[in-house]
This record gives sequence, C-alpha cells and structure tokens, in this order.
Amino acid sequence: MGNDLSRSAQRVQDFLSTLGNGFEVTELASSTRTAAEAADSVGCQVEQIAKSLIFRDRETGEPVLVIASGGNRVDVGKIKRATGISLKRADGNFVKQATGFAIGGIPPAGHKVPLKTLLDRDLKQYPDIWAAAGTPFAVFALTPDALQDLTKGEWLDLCEEG
Repeated sequence: MGNDLSRSAQRVQDFLSTLGNGFEVTELASSTRTAAEAADSVGCQVEQIAKSLIFRDRETGEPVLVIASGGNRVDVGKIKRATGISLKRADGNFVKQATGFAIGGIPPAGHKVPLKTLLDRDLKQYPDIWAAAGTPFAVFALTPDALQDLTKGEWLDLCEEG
C-alpha cells in the first residue's frame, strides 16, 4: 500500500513506520481538507477528527500545534489562561515553512522539527480518532493515548463554549 501514496503522505507513513506503532496512512479519493469532509470520507463523527492547526506564539514567534476535535473551535483566550501562551493564527506560508506540510493536510507529528503541541481533551472521549497524513486526501486512525504519545502534547480544555 505504501507505494501508492503521494510523496507527502509517504513521508508521514515513513515517519510513523519508524516508531513501530502500526499506523497505516490511507489516501482517499475524497477530500479530507476540512473536518466535515474527513468525517464523511472515513465514515466517522466529525468530533472524531483530530484537526491540526498551527498558531504562532505572539512572544517568541515559534509555531504551536493545536490539535482540536473536528467539531470544536479553538479559544485562544482559554489557552492563554491555561498555559500563559498568547497565540495568533499563522498564514499558509508560515505553516508550510514550520511543518513542511500545507494547510489541509498537516499531520500531528513528523514535522520538520517537533512542535509544542496542545491537545483538545474532548478527543479523549472517543476510542478511535482520525488525523491528517500530509495531504488533503490522506488520513490515519489512532487512539487519543497514541496521539499524546506521538505528539508529547498537553491535554487542555481549549474549545469555545457553544
């Protein structure tokens, strides 16, 4: 299967394979660019999509990865109160430069350098979740515990209240 993957998806698969965790990247015919598209493509609830969003730390300028449940909007005020980090949205050029991947396909790990990562604790309620794998058509399944192991992320209540 690995030989059928695009270059970016193969890069993610190669990274995951070095960890010996059995994750398998799948490239689909339908888009996974948004959480709703990804959920439709893999046949799960939108909340089971672990969407990777890159922000920029206002003080240091460093990238910060926020992995949110697909149905949630990130509340940067909550993140600042919980961590002291003030975040702003990053543009596509910054995201590509920081991670090596374009918006719409950012995986939770396997970036150019490891990123400070914050995880939406709402993801913990699902036995299985799905994450992007390098392209807007590639995904892989994992558990919330595996997501934390993979990213070394910190679980937070980081979503906007409904």
